[in-house]
Amino acid sequence: MAKEKRSLFEWLTGGTAADGDYSFEDLESGGSSYTPKTPAKGAKHLNIEVEDSPSDITEEEPDGELAVDVYQTPTHIIIKAMIAGVRPEDLDVSITRDMVTLRGKRERHTEGTAGDFFFQELYWGSFSRTIVLPQEVEIEEAEATEKHGLLTIKLPKLDKGRQAKLKIKSN
Repeated sequence: MAKEKRSLFEWLTGGTAADGDYSFEDLESGGSSYTPKTPAKGAKHLNIEVEDSPSDITEEEPDGELAVDVYQTPTHIIIKAMIAGVRPEDLDVSITRDMVTLRGKRERHTEGTAGDFFFQELYWGSFSRTIVLPQEVEIEEAEATEKHGLLTIKLPKLDKGRQAKLKIKSN
C-alpha cells in the first residue's frame, strides 16, 4: 500500500487530507491555481460577488471625539468639556437617565492655506461624545453652563432610597 503524499499544510499541522486543501504548488504560486472541489457532505457553498467600485457609498469624515472630565460629588455627576469656538446653535446635548451625548461642530475661522501653517493641531469639524453614566440621574433637574469655552453639566444623582408618602383619596 503506497503512502499518499501530504500537502504542506498537512505536514505542518499533522492533519489529514481534506477535499479543499491547497497543494504545495498552490501555496508557492499564491493559491492562484486553486479550484474548489465538490463541497464535503453537509457543507454549503456560497457564491459571493464583490463589486470593485461601489457607487452608492460616500466617504464621510469621521466625527472627532470630544475630550471630557467626568467626576462625582455626593449628590451630582459633573461633566466638563472644552467647547471653545462652538456656537450654541451648533451644540446638541442629549440626556437620558444613564447616558449623555454631546454633539457639535466647530467651524474653521482661520485664513491661510495648509502651506502657511507652522503647526496645525486644533480640531475643526464635527465632534461627538457619548458618556455612559455610572449611576442614574434626574434628567429634569440637569443644568448646563458655559464660561470661557468650558461646558459644565451638573446632573443630580437619582436617589433610589428616597421615599414619598402617597395620600389616598376616597370618593
